[in-house]
Amino acid sequence: MRSRFAARPARLALAAVAAVALTATATATATAESRGSAAPRACVTKDLTFKITTESQAGGYYLLTAKAKSGVTCYLKGVFPSASFGSAADTEVGPAEHAVSDNVVLSGSTRAYAGINPKTTNNDFGKEFERIHLSVAGDEANSVSLDLPDTALVDRPVATNWHADPADAVPFSG
Repeated sequence: MRSRFAARPARLALAAVAAVALTATATATATAESRGSAAPRACVTKDLTFKITTESQAGGYYLLTAKAKSGVTCYLKGVFPSASFGSAADTEVGPAEHAVSDNVVLSGSTRAYAGINPKTTNNDFGKEFERIHLSVAGDEANSVSLDLPDTALVDRPVATNWHADPADAVPFSG
């Protein structure tokens, strides 16, 4: 019976040491975050403004430009944007690249670019659209719709990953 009572104070002492250690860890983490050492968070669709333009390189494509709204600092993962020209599965944009690119941190005037090729087939078939539905990958419930600069003939569309340089966002056919 005596050994049982001796174990209780030891457990209490161990619990007290663990509580002190947890408090110290939480304080150190809060101090580091208050000094700005925390990495930026992933962007969501509402963090950004988008612009779409027509480019003639590589047979023609749409250049999508994303910019963080005032006061927002976030990053776009190096994957292609979630986009579709309509609600049918065959109008959803697929990947034009086979690997993940570097993340692009957006803040102030920094921009990210993705190229969208609406038609990758070599025929006269497709569906015509005047708008594109767009969101950051993983935030599809909060998509935005953009007017296209011109009517697009869509058949197996693809998009590049997000890039910091617009020259890297050209969706070459191949």
